[in-house]
Amino acid sequence: MNTTNYNTTASIMHLSTFSQYIFPLGNFVFPIVIWSSTKDKSAYVDQQGKEVINFQLSIFIYQVLLAAVAIPILAVTILKNLEINTAIHDNELFIRSIEAQEITGVVIAAIIAIVFIIMLQFFEFLMTIYAAVKTSNGENFSYPLAIKFLK
Repeated sequence: MNTTNYNTTASIMHLSTFSQYIFPLGNFVFPIVIWSSTKDKSAYVDQQGKEVINFQLSIFIYQVLLAAVAIPILAVTILKNLEINTAIHDNELFIRSIEAQEITGVVIAAIIAIVFIIMLQFFEFLMTIYAAVKTSNGENFSYPLAIKFLK
């Protein structure tokens, strides 16, 4: 393959991460399949494949850590306001309204963690498009915030 084909392959590899919106874990599976099938033919494709996988793993880890903070805090806050007697005796599930006094700094931290999860997803979307454009032009691209798992 010539250089243009390698650029296209690298660009498609970056764009294949959007398959996560259709297939669970597609953002890992499809880039790995493309990378493993072409990494021996081009050092450029090999390097970009590692960048894609490192970035996807990094974003996944960041989001899991943020969710590990947010979900338990919000679950405790909601369960604290659940009236169990009403649920048991009247077969109704009723959640008291959460009052402003009950919103503590910990709950605000959980809300901020959720906002960061959303921002990371948006950041991933934008950076993937940017990476695809850069690699289609043959430029080396390195994702910010990516942990170098594969070197």
